[in-house]
Amino acid sequence: MAKRWTKRACRRAFIVLMATGLFLSGAACSSEKKADNNAQAKSGGGGLPVTGMVAKRSVTANGVPVNGTLLANEEVELVSEIVGKVKGIYFEEGSYVKQGELLLKVDDSDLQAQLTRSEYQRKLLAEKLERARILLERESISREAFDQLQTDFNMLEADIELLKVRIGRTEIRAPFDGEMGFRYVSEGSYVQASSKIASIVDNSVLKYEFYVPERYAANRLKGQEVYFNVAGSDATYSAKVYAVDPLIDVKTRMILLRARFRNANHELMPGMFAKGNLVFGGRNEFIAVPTEAVVPEMDGKRLWVLRGGKAASVSVETESRDEKNVEVISGIAVGDTVLTGGLMQLREGMTVDVKLKKQPTTE
Repeated sequence: MAKRWTKRACRRAFIVLMATGLFLSGAACSSEKKADNNAQAKSGGGGLPVTGMVAKRSVTANGVPVNGTLLANEEVELVSEIVGKVKGIYFEEGSYVKQGELLLKVDDSDLQAQLTRSEYQRKLLAEKLERARILLERESISREAFDQLQTDFNMLEADIELLKVRIGRTEIRAPFDGEMGFRYVSEGSYVQASSKIASIVDNSVLKYEFYVPERYAANRLKGQEVYFNVAGSDATYSAKVYAVDPLIDVKTRMILLRARFRNANHELMPGMFAKGNLVFGGRNEFIAVPTEAVVPEMDGKRLWVLRGGKAASVSVETESRDEKNVEVISGIAVGDTVLTGGLMQLREGMTVDVKLKKQPTTE
């Protein structure tokens, strides 16, 4: 009898447990539905608040990723050629100067005095030489005496030219159009030969210098386009390769190239580090989306997009990426609204309230 009641008690306990489990399961489902409904009711429009962007067409180039440095088109360190006291400084730091413009003058009063003296001597010798020529025609002096006087005159002429050269070295003029750097002397200071005065830079055109592996030596490198980016700017710049080093670096097995970029607005500066892409073919079109918008799955990658005011998950194909953007080459079209934020609570067909944000610039 005790055994019979034990079996009945077990059956009743099992039935009670099953009923309790079904009740809890139904309550959990009800709670999940309520949570979804509450999430959708958070915004005034009745949908889940998310952020998104309108897909736009961007372009990229097929080629080799390269890193390099921007160099000035021309850069010269101006130095003194002679010893002397600085008489005048005629430029401002950071100012733009024209080729041939006087920048600095070293005192040349001693050289000017020598030049004046030599010019007086030349005038006297010129008169003596003219009289000697008349006497030579009358055969009143020997040819040897006339030749000696002619030689003295020519040597004096050479001395005058040498003085003019030395006087010219007391002036420092701009070798080309460019922007002046900081100056390192003051008016009245005493400079030695090779004393640094200032630097001048022509950055109207910049040279993008970079390396590529030696396996690309067979490619036509000269004349190719390279697209690059610099820190602090979302813009993409382009330059054309104009020179290829004829020697491969034996230590790195790399080829040095230089591309020319017209820095018309002076927005870039020499010395900047640039990440680029050397192009061997045409440019591909794609759509750039933020990396956080791409949802990786076992069978590929997906994006959440807006379809008739509701969230829809679509399969996409991607290619290269950087720290901000991913290139989407198929799966979405230009004009689609891609959801980028609030993705964790999304469900297929859920009503959403999208706040659009600016699309990142990739070109």
